[in-house]
Amino acid sequence: MFDPVIAPSGTLLGLLQRGRGDGTLHALTAPRAEALAALEQCVRHDPRHDWRVENRSLYYARLYLDLAGDLDAIEAHLFAPEDTLDPDESRTGLSLSVLGHLASYGRRDALALLRRYAVSGANWAWALDELALRDDDAGLRALAEPVLARFPADPQGEAELAAAVRDAFEPRPWRLWAEDPRPAIAARVRAAQEAGSFDRWQRQLRPGGPRPGWSVQAVFDWAQQGLERGTARHVPAARCLAAVAGPGDRGTILRVAREGAEAARCTALRYLADSGDPDALDLIEAAATTGPAPVAEAAVEAFERMRGDAALDRARGWAPRPGALGAAAGRMLACRGGARDRDLVLAALRRTVRGEGPDAPALWTLVEGAGRLGITCAAPVLRHIYRETASSHLRGRAARALAATDPSFRAGFAVECLWDCEETTRELAARYAETGDSRVVERLRRLAADPAEEAEVQTAVRSRIGSGDTPTA
Repeated sequence: MFDPVIAPSGTLLGLLQRGRGDGTLHALTAPRAEALAALEQCVRHDPRHDWRVENRSLYYARLYLDLAGDLDAIEAHLFAPEDTLDPDESRTGLSLSVLGHLASYGRRDALALLRRYAVSGANWAWALDELALRDDDAGLRALAEPVLARFPADPQGEAELAAAVRDAFEPRPWRLWAEDPRPAIAARVRAAQEAGSFDRWQRQLRPGGPRPGWSVQAVFDWAQQGLERGTARHVPAARCLAAVAGPGDRGTILRVAREGAEAARCTALRYLADSGDPDALDLIEAAATTGPAPVAEAAVEAFERMRGDAALDRARGWAPRPGALGAAAGRMLACRGGARDRDLVLAALRRTVRGEGPDAPALWTLVEGAGRLGITCAAPVLRHIYRETASSHLRGRAARALAATDPSFRAGFAVECLWDCEETTRELAARYAETGDSRVVERLRRLAADPAEEAEVQTAVRSRIGSGDTPTA
């Protein structure tokens, strides 16, 4: 899947792609045709950088309801020729999830589309999972025959069926079908369930990797073999090293950390950092500044895991440096530093935004650190990240940091966050948004009554209502 093209944050499409609360608020005041076109663009072309962790489906489904939008565009997307040519679940997953939420709100057309796609679509398993949560028993039983017809009645087909049953996210349809009154269907599903359980048991009996009794050199060799096969093993190898290494092996490990082969050196550095060896910091600095790229990367990663005052002191000296080691030092101070480190963390935050933009992975830690340390001077940078990042998770972290650093947050971004796509951000807004704005009162009431809303959000809303903070007129 290609990285999505994100429109500017000041446009309706850009707001909706980011999942910002202002996207919903602007869509509800824009011409309906324009708002629906932008919404359909988002649902048909998933705008998330990581669709496995970022939420958009409930956000888009609610907007479909508010705009009374039809599902023609979603239907055309699901049943397009690309569904056969590009069966990757990321192409249709968002559309199917939106349909699932719409079905839970009582949209019968969404339920019918999910049923149709489960019968003939490439990403049928996702559709079936959505139906497992929303459809009734009769609707699911009607799908048994067409779904099973996807698997030929030969050894390969039965193996594929067993894998599908084993890997199903929602087991409800398969359990219903295992009790189906039609003997052929029930017997076939039960056999697949048994085969899946047996396969899982067999895999547990075939563990790979290190064996008891290995030596330090054997662990290094195992890590190097993984590198030669294209698999990085230095992290598990370091854990194995902790199990087999004794005091007499320290000299060998130090030598390998200084000049060993690539994978073995990465393993030794990780082990020394995790064990808090007194020579680890010097070896990490040498590897990060003069070692080959994979070793330098492993050294920086090992440093960020270190605990103790010695690592913090070294981080204070390294934080102003350019390069990966300086950036890692800034992140360490953001996670574990104190009030004395505020200037260093702020400098790292500004440097990262200027050099890498508002979506840099390093910002997650730095933004959280700015909030934890209460760096009020960081508020302008945090507001920029909040507006511009395409990551709804990073925006949520920026909102949390702003709640701790920006006095204007309660009457500003917190109001918008009540409509955000991420439930953790809505929960934060429910606790902070000022109720002098009439939109806040109405939104809190709507969230409290919405059966699709997350329990944590509703708890936060009801705590405001119960405390008398929200007017009841």
